[in-house]
Amino acid sequence: MGAGRLVGRVIGAAVAAVLLMTGATALAIWWTARQDSRPGSDAIVVLGSAQYNGVPSSIFEARLEHALELYEEGVAPVIVTVGGKATGDQFSEAEAGREYLADAGVPDDALLAVQEGADTLESMRAVGTQFDDRGWDTAVLVTDPWHAMRAERMAEDAGMDARSSPTRQGPAVQTRTTQFRYILRETAAYLLYRVTGESVAGAPGIG
Repeated sequence: MGAGRLVGRVIGAAVAAVLLMTGATALAIWWTARQDSRPGSDAIVVLGSAQYNGVPSSIFEARLEHALELYEEGVAPVIVTVGGKATGDQFSEAEAGREYLADAGVPDDALLAVQEGADTLESMRAVGTQFDDRGWDTAVLVTDPWHAMRAERMAEDAGMDARSSPTRQGPAVQTRTTQFRYILRETAAYLLYRVTGESVAGAPGIG
């Protein structure tokens, strides 16, 4: 076999392996998005998204409403809202989420705002620290369906025993085109994290 043919086969095998891994990751993201785990846990953790002067965006509101449903079902005694503050903002995502849930009737002692994190990885590490400080272990994560697998992985890497209960409402699940786009973006973000250990900034639920 000539050297050229050998190199060609090696390159072909490498391309096939990358395509296989990418396809398997996309399928796993799709599968995880369809699950809904609601085990009794120490806390419900709501991943932040955009807020406007303290008012949650439609994506964030869908997550908060789902977390409220889980809390009322008795899944956990505490809801943790997560997310930092963008330059120029008066409110952090965590603050906006906390106030939304307080207005919905959740008691103050059942709410914890973790106002750190410009992306999912930073937020999960900050939440992991709070869990350690309080002796908590288990969490149910609330985010968009396509974001659930990466959020679970990052939470587990931050020391939490995490499951996810994704939202079924909001812009991220409105159309098949939107769903397909989010799955593609999440596949790239998840693979990047697994390879580099870093997150990536992007659209709501992607960073």
